[in-house]
Amino acid sequence: VLYCGICHSDLHSIKNEWGGTKYPLVPGHEFVGVVTEVGSKVQKIRIGDRVGVGCLVGACHSCDDCARDLENYCPKMIGTYNSTYYDRTPTHGGYSNIMVVNEHFAVHIPNNLPLDAAAPLLCAGITTYSPLKYFGLDKPNLNVGVVGLGGLGHVAVKFAKAFGAKVTVISTSPNKKDEALQHLGADSFLVSRDQDQMQAAMGTLDGIIDTVSAVHPILPLIGLLKSHGKLVLLGSPKALELPVMPLLMGRKIVAGSGIGGMKETQEMIDFAAKHNITADVEVISMDYVNTAMERLEKADVKYRFVIDIGNTLNAA
Repeated sequence: VLYCGICHSDLHSIKNEWGGTKYPLVPGHEFVGVVTEVGSKVQKIRIGDRVGVGCLVGACHSCDDCARDLENYCPKMIGTYNSTYYDRTPTHGGYSNIMVVNEHFAVHIPNNLPLDAAAPLLCAGITTYSPLKYFGLDKPNLNVGVVGLGGLGHVAVKFAKAFGAKVTVISTSPNKKDEALQHLGADSFLVSRDQDQMQAAMGTLDGIIDTVSAVHPILPLIGLLKSHGKLVLLGSPKALELPVMPLLMGRKIVAGSGIGGMKETQEMIDFAAKHNITADVEVISMDYVNTAMERLEKADVKYRFVIDIGNTLNAA
């Protein structure tokens, strides 16, 4: 393992905010490195290959979802950390110098992608790419909104732009406007607390990718959608109030989406390589991780911390 991104779900898991955390916990489900050994039956990966591992390391391979290359929705899906592997041992993640993984769950990283900035694509990348594709928001000239400009949101903007969409960033923070428009290339910016701005944009968006995990009102977002528009939730607030009448009056959809299957994850990485899409990262040393977690809790990062495992984690 050479680099591992710090995902917000690592923070949730460390603090057991979702329940079910099993300690001791080794987080990390967006990591990349170079293959040092392969088993005798491995076919698609060779020693020296640049590979990445995302959020899952196992599945049943026999259910309907697995048959459709959607291992991420397999009822027996095994998470990269905080899960139980086939042999009943706990799974541990990428804040580590080595990782053993079944080749099915390793993704080839194209040579033109820098490993440090590619690592977060294995979670943040596939989590935003998959709903854009599945919900038909990958067509040119659609109007796509992105709520929240953090680790997920900034990558969502890049993918939506690469698909040819006109992208509107929706944020509670007016100070993110210049960053969204000038650095990330979004076409417009809405301050979600500015009622005049939100009112003026009513009925203008074909779809919205909502990356916010804090509790927030979704009625104004539903209002931004055109008829037949789709609001896709990627964050995991504890509960949201869902107003039904605005859905009925425009045949609108509120949906959810979680990561993606292995076939689509490879497709996403290849697309990113073709379009030079990487995460914006701040590379840190292993001994900075606790400070990084404190900063992540305050949203003080643009936009993803990545641990330099190869150079800063001393092997025991």
